[in-house]
Amino acid sequence: MNVNYSQFLNMVPEVTLTTILIIVFIADFFTAKRPGESKNRGWFNPLVCVLMLAQILVNIRPAAEVTAFGGMYISGPAIGIIKTILALGALIVLIQSREWMQRPDTNFKEGEFYLLLISTLLGMNMMVSANHFLLFFLGLEMASVPMACLVGLDKYRHNSAEAAAKFILTATFSSGVMLFGISFLYGATGSLYFSDVTSSLASTFASEGYTPSKALCIMGMVFFFSGLGFKISLVPFHFWTADTYQGAPTTVTGYLSVCSKGAAAFALCAILMKVFAPMVIYWQYMLMIVVVLSITVANLFAIHQSDLKRFMAFSSISQAGYIVLAMVGNSDMSITALSFYILIYVVANMAVFTIISAVEEHNGGVVDMDAYNGFYKTNPRLAFLMTLALFSLGGIPPFAGMFSKFFAFMAAVKGAEITTTVGALTYATVFIALINTVISLYYYLLIVKAMYIKPNDNPLPCFRSAVSTRFALALCTVGVVLFGVCSFVYDWVAQAL
Repeated sequence: MNVNYSQFLNMVPEVTLTTILIIVFIADFFTAKRPGESKNRGWFNPLVCVLMLAQILVNIRPAAEVTAFGGMYISGPAIGIIKTILALGALIVLIQSREWMQRPDTNFKEGEFYLLLISTLLGMNMMVSANHFLLFFLGLEMASVPMACLVGLDKYRHNSAEAAAKFILTATFSSGVMLFGISFLYGATGSLYFSDVTSSLASTFASEGYTPSKALCIMGMVFFFSGLGFKISLVPFHFWTADTYQGAPTTVTGYLSVCSKGAAAFALCAILMKVFAPMVIYWQYMLMIVVVLSITVANLFAIHQSDLKRFMAFSSISQAGYIVLAMVGNSDMSITALSFYILIYVVANMAVFTIISAVEEHNGGVVDMDAYNGFYKTNPRLAFLMTLALFSLGGIPPFAGMFSKFFAFMAAVKGAEITTTVGALTYATVFIALINTVISLYYYLLIVKAMYIKPNDNPLPCFRSAVSTRFALALCTVGVVLFGVCSFVYDWVAQAL
């Protein structure tokens, strides 16, 4: 069988990431340092960041609709925007990781960290470009397995090994559940191509009454959604999240909370709205239940957290509920609102995790919320930037998070008619989400209260963050402040999608 290698030219984001992977591997191989060596590789992190920036600039241009490998791989302007957002999140993580990677107990693992992170991003790109369930599953595993290694990278500190074990066990179980659902769909439709599955589902659900094929398709869809629900940390598939976020290195936790969640959400939205379009009445009800549970349960648990990383874990579960809320409307605005929400979530959440990581690095691994009491007295700039990011996550105007939530609410009710049962339930779901926004404001303000109001006889000492940390914070803060105010950002996403 002849293989047409020119098809790889249609996979520009993946080819550029693979090239970066090879360059980083060669650079690490020839300059690697052993534990205890004092060799300085200060150039390594800037090299990887420049390569990633070049990858973003190459792929940010409008892309034509292309296919490869018999239609299993597809790409276009919409998918290009999604990949750009994920790559931007990875770039911020790489910049922010420099200070952590300079530690004596981690600097010899610097190359492994970059290789694993780029490998996960490559898997995420394959996920969002998949037009076939097999390629989608391969991309999912390409992202999940290196991610488990990243979670356990700091295995001698902060329960990282335990966090990695919990992550890989739940990831394995969720993958098995998803494969079970895919097998149901294959048994009912006879194909794994998205377009073929859609056509078969349309003919199956066009007929009236109950048929075994309908039941098989519904079960397949539910199992498939359950598998992705684990990746996005939706309730009731969220139990691994808090322990994994707490035990993983803080930089990895930030990456896991934004890029991994964002890629899975993009893929879920595309597959629900494209592949399972004939079953929209079924998955809309399912999404509404999951959205209400995710936002409500996460908000209630977040209020009682004392560990800041566990707090952000439940915050991310709540944010996942808002992300999925945009899909409920099943309208043209859904994918645009979801993409814009994830873009804003990337910069706001990474700002918080960058500050948590900086405090942790300079103060003996402190992550307790009480340690931030009086934080503004010794570190007023970091306290101010943390406040901006938390306000954005909470949806307080005029920050970008308020606009992202607004567009998610609008997308949810875009196609709903109040006279129908689905429309009425959609409005009820949006109303519950609005109520929960008030609750989320309360627990985000708990951190602000700790930093500015609560007294502390022994506050965190004043420290100066690394240049890379300050640069990452500057990028995130610009995004938090300007992405919502500058309408061209939303227009850029909307026009591409």
